Amino acid sequence: MLYRAKRLPVLTIAKDHMASGTDGAKSIHVLGNPDAPVTLEEFGDFQCPPCGVISGPINQLEQDYHPRLRVIFRHFPLTIHQHAREAALASEAAGRQGHFWQMHDVLYREQAVWSKAADVRPLFDAYAGMLGLKIDRFKKDMESDEVKRRVSADQQQGAALGVTVTPTILINNRALPPAASLNPASLRAAVEAAMNIKSPH
Repeated sequence: MLYRAKRLPVLTIAKDHMASGTDGAKSIHVLGNPDAPVTLEEFGDFQCPPCGVISGPINQLEQDYHPRLRVIFRHFPLTIHQHAREAALASEAAGRQGHFWQMHDVLYREQAVWSKAADVRPLFDAYAGMLGLKIDRFKKDMESDEVKRRVSADQQQGAALGVTVTPTILINNRALPPAASLNPASLRAAVEAAMNIKSPH
Protein backbone atom coordinates (compact mmCIF):
# COMPACT_ATOMS: atom_id res chain seq x y z
CA MET A 1 0.00 0.00 0.00
CA LEU A 2 2.77 2.39 0.98
CA TYR A 3 4.68 1.51 -2.17
CA ARG A 4 1.65 2.38 -4.32
CA ALA A 5 1.05 5.62 -2.45
CA LYS A 6 4.66 6.61 -2.96
CA ARG A 7 4.73 5.72 -6.64
CA LEU A 8 1.38 7.03 -7.86
CA PRO A 9 2.15 10.78 -7.82
CA VAL A 10 5.28 10.20 -9.90
CA LEU A 11 3.39 10.20 -13.19
CA THR A 12 2.16 13.76 -12.74
CA ILE A 13 5.32 15.08 -11.13
CA ALA A 14 7.54 13.64 -13.84
CA LYS A 15 5.45 15.30 -16.54
CA ASP A 16 5.51 18.70 -14.84
CA HIS A 17 9.28 18.63 -14.78
CA MET A 18 9.83 17.10 -18.17
CA ALA A 19 10.18 20.28 -20.19
CA SER A 20 12.97 21.56 -17.96
CA GLY A 21 14.81 18.25 -18.23
CA THR A 22 15.02 17.80 -14.47
CA ASP A 23 13.77 14.25 -14.71
CA GLY A 24 16.79 12.89 -16.55
CA ALA A 25 17.08 9.79 -14.37
CA LYS A 26 13.78 8.46 -15.69
CA SER A 27 13.35 7.03 -19.15
CA ILE A 28 11.44 9.91 -20.68
CA HIS A 29 11.18 10.07 -24.44
CA VAL A 30 9.14 12.98 -25.73
CA LEU A 31 8.07 13.27 -29.36
CA GLY A 32 6.90 16.72 -30.36
CA ASN A 33 6.62 19.95 -28.38
CA PRO A 34 7.73 19.33 -24.75
CA ASP A 35 5.42 22.15 -23.59
CA ALA A 36 2.32 20.91 -25.44
CA PRO A 37 -0.92 21.23 -23.45
CA VAL A 38 -2.01 17.67 -24.22
CA THR A 39 0.08 14.58 -23.49
CA LEU A 40 -0.43 11.13 -24.94
CA GLU A 41 1.60 8.67 -22.92
CA GLU A 42 2.06 5.06 -23.96
CA PHE A 43 3.35 2.13 -21.95
CA GLY A 44 4.45 -0.15 -24.76
CA ASP A 45 6.23 -3.39 -25.61
CA PHE A 46 8.19 -3.58 -28.87
CA GLN A 47 7.22 -7.23 -29.42
CA CYS A 48 3.49 -6.59 -28.84
CA PRO A 49 1.67 -6.72 -32.23
CA PRO A 50 -1.10 -4.26 -31.20
CA CYS A 51 1.59 -1.77 -30.08
CA GLY A 52 3.17 -2.12 -33.51
CA VAL A 53 -0.16 -1.50 -35.24
CA ILE A 54 -0.93 1.65 -33.22
CA SER A 55 2.58 3.18 -33.39
CA GLY A 56 2.03 4.65 -36.87
CA PRO A 57 -1.31 6.31 -35.99
CA ILE A 58 0.25 7.75 -32.80
CA ASN A 59 3.11 9.28 -34.83
CA GLN A 60 0.52 10.69 -37.22
CA LEU A 61 -1.44 12.26 -34.35
CA GLU A 62 1.69 14.03 -33.13
CA GLN A 63 2.26 15.45 -36.63
CA ASP A 64 -1.39 16.43 -37.14
CA TYR A 65 -1.74 18.22 -33.80
CA HIS A 66 1.73 19.71 -33.47
CA PRO A 67 2.51 21.84 -31.41
CA ARG A 68 -0.47 21.05 -29.14
CA LEU A 69 0.30 17.36 -28.57
CA ARG A 70 3.35 15.62 -27.19
CA VAL A 71 3.82 11.86 -27.18
CA ILE A 72 5.69 10.05 -24.42
CA PHE A 73 6.84 6.44 -24.71
CA ARG A 74 7.56 4.32 -21.65
CA HIS A 75 8.78 0.74 -21.64
CA PHE A 76 6.59 -2.08 -20.39
CA PRO A 77 8.13 -5.26 -21.90
CA LEU A 78 5.92 -8.23 -21.05
CA THR A 79 7.55 -11.45 -19.88
CA ILE A 80 5.47 -13.44 -22.39
CA HIS A 81 7.49 -11.81 -25.18
CA GLN A 82 10.89 -13.43 -25.41
CA HIS A 83 12.78 -10.51 -26.97
CA ALA A 84 10.76 -7.53 -25.69
CA ARG A 85 13.21 -6.55 -22.96
CA GLU A 86 16.20 -6.76 -25.32
CA ALA A 87 14.32 -4.58 -27.80
CA ALA A 88 13.68 -2.02 -25.04
CA LEU A 89 17.41 -2.05 -24.21
CA ALA A 90 18.23 -1.57 -27.91
CA SER A 91 15.96 1.48 -28.13
CA GLU A 92 17.55 2.97 -25.00
CA ALA A 93 21.04 2.28 -26.33
CA ALA A 94 20.05 4.09 -29.54
CA GLY A 95 18.66 6.87 -27.39
CA ARG A 96 22.10 7.36 -25.84
CA GLN A 97 23.18 8.43 -29.34
CA GLY A 98 20.11 10.60 -29.91
CA HIS A 99 18.19 8.08 -32.01
CA PHE A 100 15.54 6.68 -29.67
CA TRP A 101 12.53 7.48 -31.87
CA GLN A 102 14.24 6.25 -35.04
CA MET A 103 15.00 2.90 -33.35
CA HIS A 104 11.45 2.85 -31.91
CA ASP A 105 10.05 3.12 -35.44
CA VAL A 106 12.44 0.52 -36.91
CA LEU A 107 11.69 -2.00 -34.14
CA TYR A 108 7.96 -1.72 -34.77
CA ARG A 109 8.35 -1.75 -38.56
CA GLU A 110 10.57 -4.86 -38.44
CA GLN A 111 8.72 -6.52 -35.56
CA ALA A 112 7.63 -9.55 -37.60
CA VAL A 113 11.29 -10.24 -38.50
CA TRP A 114 13.17 -9.95 -35.20
CA SER A 115 10.33 -11.40 -33.10
CA LYS A 116 10.94 -14.78 -34.76
CA ALA A 117 14.75 -14.69 -34.56
CA ALA A 118 16.58 -17.08 -32.24
CA ASP A 119 19.23 -14.42 -31.58
CA VAL A 120 18.08 -10.83 -31.97
CA ARG A 121 21.43 -9.13 -31.31
CA PRO A 122 22.76 -9.28 -34.90
CA LEU A 123 19.50 -7.79 -36.19
CA PHE A 124 19.53 -5.02 -33.58
CA ASP A 125 23.17 -4.29 -34.44
CA ALA A 126 22.18 -4.09 -38.11
CA TYR A 127 19.35 -1.66 -37.31
CA ALA A 128 21.80 0.48 -35.31
CA GLY A 129 24.16 0.50 -38.31
CA MET A 130 21.32 1.43 -40.61
CA LEU A 131 20.59 4.44 -38.36
CA GLY A 132 24.23 5.50 -38.49
CA LEU A 133 25.01 4.69 -34.84
CA LYS A 134 28.45 3.80 -33.50
CA ILE A 135 28.03 0.04 -33.21
CA ASP A 136 30.63 -0.58 -30.50
CA ARG A 137 29.07 2.05 -28.30
CA PHE A 138 25.56 0.72 -29.05
CA LYS A 139 26.58 -2.82 -27.98
CA LYS A 140 28.24 -1.52 -24.82
CA ASP A 141 25.24 0.65 -23.92
CA MET A 142 22.84 -2.29 -24.38
CA GLU A 143 24.75 -4.10 -21.64
CA SER A 144 25.08 -1.08 -19.36
CA ASP A 145 23.44 -0.88 -15.95
CA GLU A 146 22.15 2.62 -16.67
CA VAL A 147 20.20 1.48 -19.75
CA LYS A 148 18.80 -1.51 -17.82
CA ARG A 149 17.80 0.81 -14.96
CA ARG A 150 15.93 3.13 -17.32
CA VAL A 151 13.83 0.25 -18.69
CA SER A 152 13.18 -1.06 -15.16
CA ALA A 153 12.17 2.42 -13.93
CA ASP A 154 9.45 2.60 -16.60
CA GLN A 155 8.23 -0.89 -15.72
CA GLN A 156 8.05 -0.06 -12.03
CA GLN A 157 6.17 3.14 -12.75
CA GLY A 158 3.73 1.28 -14.97
CA ALA A 159 3.19 -1.42 -12.35
CA ALA A 160 2.56 1.25 -9.69
CA LEU A 161 -0.10 2.79 -11.92
CA GLY A 162 -1.75 -0.59 -12.43
CA VAL A 163 -0.57 -1.18 -16.00
CA THR A 164 -0.94 -4.86 -16.92
CA VAL A 165 -1.42 -4.83 -20.72
CA THR A 166 0.20 -3.15 -23.70
CA PRO A 167 -0.44 -0.77 -25.15
CA THR A 168 -1.75 1.18 -22.15
CA ILE A 169 -2.37 4.76 -23.27
CA LEU A 170 -3.02 7.76 -21.06
CA ILE A 171 -4.25 11.15 -22.27
CA ASN A 172 -3.32 13.85 -19.74
CA ASN A 173 -2.85 11.20 -17.02
CA ARG A 174 -6.18 9.47 -17.67
CA ALA A 175 -5.99 5.90 -18.95
CA LEU A 176 -8.06 5.09 -22.03
CA PRO A 177 -10.11 1.88 -22.13
CA PRO A 178 -8.08 -0.89 -23.85
CA ALA A 179 -10.41 -0.95 -26.87
CA ALA A 180 -9.93 2.79 -27.43
CA SER A 181 -6.15 2.40 -27.19
CA LEU A 182 -6.23 0.04 -30.17
CA ASN A 183 -8.57 2.10 -32.34
CA PRO A 184 -6.97 5.02 -34.23
CA ALA A 185 -10.33 6.85 -34.53
CA SER A 186 -11.04 6.55 -30.78
CA LEU A 187 -7.50 7.67 -30.02
CA ARG A 188 -7.92 10.75 -32.22
CA ALA A 189 -11.29 11.52 -30.60
CA ALA A 190 -9.72 11.29 -27.12
CA VAL A 191 -6.91 13.66 -28.11
CA GLU A 192 -9.39 16.14 -29.62
CA ALA A 193 -11.59 15.97 -26.50
CA ALA A 194 -8.56 16.73 -24.31
CA MET A 195 -7.68 19.68 -26.56
CA ASN A 196 -11.18 21.12 -26.27
CA ILE A 197 -10.99 20.87 -22.49
CA LYS A 198 -7.59 22.58 -22.49
CA SER A 199 -8.26 25.26 -25.11
CA PRO A 200 -9.84 27.97 -22.87
CA HIS A 201 -6.62 28.28 -20.81
